Amino acid sequence: MTDRPELPERPESGLDPEDWEALRVLGHRMVDDVVAYHRDVRERPAWQPVGPASRAALSGPLPEDGAGADAAYAELTEHVLPYPYGNIHPRHWGWVNGAGTTLGAFAEMMAAAMNPNCWGGEHAASYVEAQVVDWLKALVGYAPEASGVLLSGGSEANLVGLAAARDARVRGDVAVEGLRGLDTDPVVYCSTETHNSVDKAIGLLGLGAVGLRRVPVDDAWRVDLAALRFAIEDDLAEGRQPIALVANAGTVNTGAIDPLDALADLCDEYDLWLHVDGAFGALAALSPALRPLVKAMERADSLAFDLHKWLQVPIEAACVLVRDPADHRRPFSPPASYLSTFERGIASGDHFFAPLGPQLTRGFRALKVWLALRAHGAVAYRLLVEQNVRQARRLEALVTEHDALELVAGASLNVVCFRYAPAGVPERDLDDLNRELLQRVQESGVAAPSSTVLNGRFVLRCAFTNQRTRLEDLDLFVDAVVRLGGEIGRDAT
Repeated sequence: MTDRPELPERPESGLDPEDWEALRVLGHRMVDDVVAYHRDVRERPAWQPVGPASRAALSGPLPEDGAGADAAYAELTEHVLPYPYGNIHPRHWGWVNGAGTTLGAFAEMMAAAMNPNCWGGEHAASYVEAQVVDWLKALVGYAPEASGVLLSGGSEANLVGLAAARDARVRGDVAVEGLRGLDTDPVVYCSTETHNSVDKAIGLLGLGAVGLRRVPVDDAWRVDLAALRFAIEDDLAEGRQPIALVANAGTVNTGAIDPLDALADLCDEYDLWLHVDGAFGALAALSPALRPLVKAMERADSLAFDLHKWLQVPIEAACVLVRDPADHRRPFSPPASYLSTFERGIASGDHFFAPLGPQLTRGFRALKVWLALRAHGAVAYRLLVEQNVRQARRLEALVTEHDALELVAGASLNVVCFRYAPAGVPERDLDDLNRELLQRVQESGVAAPSSTVLNGRFVLRCAFTNQRTRLEDLDLFVDAVVRLGGEIGRDAT
């Protein structure tokens, strides 16, 4: 036996409390605080920067001796709770973030209490996740025999879908030989409006930036079909292998939806894998009125979408569905004796999720989704999706009606992009004006939009996936934009 370091003899200990009743009292206080935190959210700013004292408190050294649960929680309430990212607030429309729910926060507590490793096996969490995946397939109209798994977010879901695409379409055995050993030059296609998680995925999959073709978009921010076909034909003529196309069911910049049916036809023609990034737009399928916009995603070989956006579950949760279960498992199933399965015992049963993604140890994220759908039902979410789209259209109307505001991208789904552009301000000054305006609006605490650049113009961007937003919030926001924009103009003179 090799030499081992000597360890001092100590009494055995653990982290369970000596006084369970005191911990129960603290737990009840924490539950009450969570309820009040959500109940009173409108009374707080949409966002505020972390204060100097809290910055200092949150940059201290590692504690050697614990302060105790009560003291630690007191620090949390003083230095952490007052400074959220803001997406729980009804006027947070930056990027694309759901607001979550109080019930969802309680579900996270129960999942942590059970604390299972959801790699698979014979325990309740496996059945909960399997049921949730089946519910989600029904919700978006995807093939019931398809494979699926819950993941951290749309970025990981895109990675998993494109990993399945690579291994299914590249000529040769990638799992054995890697890309270096193959006589092929694979190419994936997407529009210039596609989320940068696809760039990350392509890099991680070894295809490199040269393996991704970003195709121009039309005036509605959808992929240009003629340009896409030209790019595919050009690669074929140069001896490269087109393997996959990423289509958007709701682009991050404007909410645009690519022509999914036409793209599915094109993929059939060229034997391309069709992956649909439906991070938020896929859940438009909840609404009978909106479903025709995304229905053709049912034809995709893989579909990625988030659950912490329009489904309002706490961050983080997403899903990827893959039509062929064998294609799904191929990139993620290297053998390991310690992961053997059996006819009985914990490592038995029908549900194993580790072979469907990069994680082996997986949290019980399915519980908050299960509890949300059980508690609220699909109809409640359908109404929220339609409500957010109506709110986006209302903001579009408010912008269009105001002389000092310029609509840059209207609400094709639930995203509105505009800028403050009063008469008399030169075009060359508008980008700087709107950058300053964005920061002042956020710092005011009135609302939290984000920004992007469209056709070379810096714009304010509002994405509506917030279950707490009401129509009067839009009036407050527009009034603040115009007021603060005017103040910037006066400051500059």
